[in-house]
Amino acid sequence: MIQLYSKISLVLLLLIFLPFSALSVVADNSVVTDKIPIKVVVVTMFERGESTGDDPAEFQHWVERFPLPEQLAFPLGDREIRLNRKKGVLGVVTGIGTIKAAATIMALGLDSRFDLSNAYFVIAGIAGIDPADGSIGSAVWTDWVVDGDLLHQVDAREIPEDWSTGYFPRARQSPFQGTAPDTNRTFVFQLNPKLTDWAYTLTKDVKIPDTNSMQKFRQRYKGFPNAQRAPFVLRGDQLSAMTYWHGAKINDWANEWMPYWTEGKARFVTSAMEDSGTLHSLEKLGLLGKVDSKRVLLLRTASNYTMQYDGATAVDSLLGNGVPKELASAGFLPSLESAYLIGSKVVNTLVDGWEAYEHSSPGDQ
Repeated sequence: MIQLYSKISLVLLLLIFLPFSALSVVADNSVVTDKIPIKVVVVTMFERGESTGDDPAEFQHWVERFPLPEQLAFPLGDREIRLNRKKGVLGVVTGIGTIKAAATIMALGLDSRFDLSNAYFVIAGIAGIDPADGSIGSAVWTDWVVDGDLLHQVDAREIPEDWSTGYFPRARQSPFQGTAPDTNRTFVFQLNPKLTDWAYTLTKDVKIPDTNSMQKFRQRYKGFPNAQRAPFVLRGDQLSAMTYWHGAKINDWANEWMPYWTEGKARFVTSAMEDSGTLHSLEKLGLLGKVDSKRVLLLRTASNYTMQYDGATAVDSLLGNGVPKELASAGFLPSLESAYLIGSKVVNTLVDGWEAYEHSSPGDQ
């Protein structure tokens, strides 16, 4: 009996001190020894209802059409992870806002079920677009992301008369004073330009479907030639902020904020709510060797404009007041289609060419 107890004790000690890397404990308390190799992670930000079978948002087309048939529990994220094990493609929903995005991507990167070391991350979601640059339904490959939350703000009713905005950088005393401060540089992100070049070149001639409702709504943006174009693929940069802002005055601020923080390199085109959080976590995971932070692509498709059309107020434009419902939301469903159409072309190309792309990025070839 003493010998039996000794053997049991030895086994328990071995289990306690066995290096954690030898055993991967997942959220449902099961144990796996082989990581699932992932070629591409599709990152979406929100889904309205279920992941299949109802009104779609960013995730559902990927689940149903790509498809991503396998469900895996992911209690630390917004909802379940979806997987196409044969293709090596994983899909995740971050949840809305930079905070949820950062937390979800960090949890995914540390999830011991997956080998993400060679994975490409294709972020594919909808956004607002500056009517000076593009039209609803258009698809924008992103080079720069600048955070729009870490700042000082004074209510517009109380700003000095010679200020153009109530937003100004921390460590500065007024908007756009001097050059951007060196502090908080962590909220400026430049994506891999060679990889983005490749994705843009691959998709720039794809014809994006247009609708009568989109055409009618675009006509309201007189004086903005790009806003009246049929949807197209373009390059541009994103302001990432938790606040869903809208209006000409803030649009002007965004067009100054982006180049201010990037020494004139970034041009504001889209407004979204998550990507500075996503990119921050991927950057940190890259330092740990969990992911390759240079293998990230950011695609945003335009569901709406970031400012009002001529004759409308910012509030009416934001809320859709005075516009038939089918026009007020004319860009929403088409932007979901556009995100899948353009994004899936890139994902499938990466998967089909994996022999070449596993160890060498297509932007480097």
